[in-house]
Amino acid sequence: MGAMTADGGRPVSARVWNYWLGGKDHYEVDRRAGDEVARHVPGIVAAARADRQFLARCVARLVDRGVRQFLDVGTGLPTADNTHEIAQRLAPDARIVYVDNDPLVLTHARALLTSTPEGATSYLDADVRDPERILREAAATLDTGEPIALMLLAIVHLITDADEARAIVARLVDALPSGSYLVLSHACLDVESTRTAVRVWNDSGTPHPLRPRTAAEIAGFFTGLDLVEPGVVSCSRWHPAPNAWGEPAEVMTFCGVARKP
Repeated sequence: MGAMTADGGRPVSARVWNYWLGGKDHYEVDRRAGDEVARHVPGIVAAARADRQFLARCVARLVDRGVRQFLDVGTGLPTADNTHEIAQRLAPDARIVYVDNDPLVLTHARALLTSTPEGATSYLDADVRDPERILREAAATLDTGEPIALMLLAIVHLITDADEARAIVARLVDALPSGSYLVLSHACLDVESTRTAVRVWNDSGTPHPLRPRTAAEIAGFFTGLDLVEPGVVSCSRWHPAPNAWGEPAEVMTFCGVARKP
């Protein structure tokens, strides 16, 4: 989220994230910043990819629980298996609203706007710090009387003020009907390498400094909601795919999913 210069003068989180995920939508300044963070914190790329894999597993599980509407705030640049692709592959009538305010993301909106005939996909050029506008404009696509999955992946840690972050999440959740879900991922201070990653990133000249939080602080965003097992955990450990090597390694991004009573 956040503004960027047309010539790519400063690294921007959405473009660096896209670089780490193997996408093509980034500038040299983003690649330099991404490489510098990865040099100090080799696990940062694994964390980005674990967050993306969590998105896929989570959307599939929510569709299985009957959710057909997704409000994806801070969507970033499209890569493989975006929210609407996963949801509509399983439920063609799913409806998705993407929200971001990065101009480069806006130029790719057409790629996001593809949809099944039965469902719908739309894009809002809006900032997470303006929840009233998000809720108002999303209502043009989503049925606010039916459950909605609010997706806040790797976005809340860009809101550095703790009170503001809590207020924004609470306002968005308050507007959701009963049976909706909050899906949130966030840089976690409980992982030792997070401090180094954040320091290098914040020193890179980015207009988007990060504010990591502890697992307990991340859990606080789910207050009043019913957390889905296994609770707030490393993204790599939220219902991982079965494998022969045991529990996946912990990454610096933690996540949680919770249902609104």
